[in-house]
Amino acid sequence: MTKLLVIYYSSYGHMFKMARAAADAVRDKENYEVKLKKIPELEQARKGMSSQEAYVKAREAQKDIPEATHDDLVWADGIIWGIPTRFGNMPAQVKQFIDTAGSLWAEGKLEGKATGIMSSSNTAHGGQESTILTSLIPLLHLGMIFVGSPYGENQEMFSDKLIGGSPYGPSTIAGSDGSMMPAEEDLTMAGRLARRVARVASKIKDLD
Repeated sequence: MTKLLVIYYSSYGHMFKMARAAADAVRDKENYEVKLKKIPELEQARKGMSSQEAYVKAREAQKDIPEATHDDLVWADGIIWGIPTRFGNMPAQVKQFIDTAGSLWAEGKLEGKATGIMSSSNTAHGGQESTILTSLIPLLHLGMIFVGSPYGENQEMFSDKLIGGSPYGPSTIAGSDGSMMPAEEDLTMAGRLARRVARVASKIKDLD
């Protein structure tokens, strides 16, 4: 069995929906085992945002999703990351999770694992692409093999609609007030990336 981990952080539910779509796209396929895990919240962020109704509702919707640990990264053959944008970069929650994986880097535990990244932002030009590209840097340091989202598989990226998606990875637009949820096209592209990473992970595993 090829093992796929979909790991994400989501304050308001947008990245959660993308991550769930990615996991569901592979979960019913033979020869794959899938885990959906959320990156733990920082206590300071929880205190700061707990007065926001949208944040509280999103946390409630995700209450049954287990929190990720570094053991999950070791378990997986392929990893899909759901990383929302914070000023064109990954949020502190994701940064801390990766920064504390130093022992895995030292032992080469994540080397050779296929990986892909999804993102989200409030606006169309809010940093989705830069978040994926900058998030890739530490993953390359950890030895992972990056898998993007080519135009040939994702004709939606030629659309004039206000949707996410780039050759670097799927994404979604939350809207200036956060009220927009992932479009069907965004969820479809998330599923395609998951299947692509799963296939690459399976091929790498066969070579080993």
